[in-house]
Amino acid sequence: MADVTEDPADDPNAFLHSAMPFAALIGATAVAAGPDEVRLRLDWHPTRTTTAGVLHGGALMALADTAGGWVAFLNLPDGATGTATISSATNFLRPVVEGYVEAVARPLHRGRTTIVVDTELRDPRDRLVARVTQTQAVLP
Repeated sequence: MADVTEDPADDPNAFLHSAMPFAALIGATAVAAGPDEVRLRLDWHPTRTTTAGVLHGGALMALADTAGGWVAFLNLPDGATGTATISSATNFLRPVVEGYVEAVARPLHRGRTTIVVDTELRDPRDRLVARVTQTQAVLP
């Protein structure tokens, strides 16, 4: 994440889109953000789909990586400047063909050199769409 001086509590979407411009490009919006949990949303849109109107897996992975990166950033140890994804594993469980998907990222491990994050992606009916486990490197 980029160095951003804004307070995320003032406007979480402005903070998210300033810190990670790619989040704005894909249409991700902030629902909530704190060190124990980050929630982002991505609306289904035909420009984000593949065959049969299914939300593209890359869009889901990008949303999960964005949420995971933000929660890792909020858990940086003293003296660290940022994070970078070094490993990510995704299991897709069901298609999204309407509505939205919400990513909920939570830290599993908060270390000095790595932060491991679990992200669940759920549809509007709270059904699990995908699950992502990622490791974020802590940048000095």
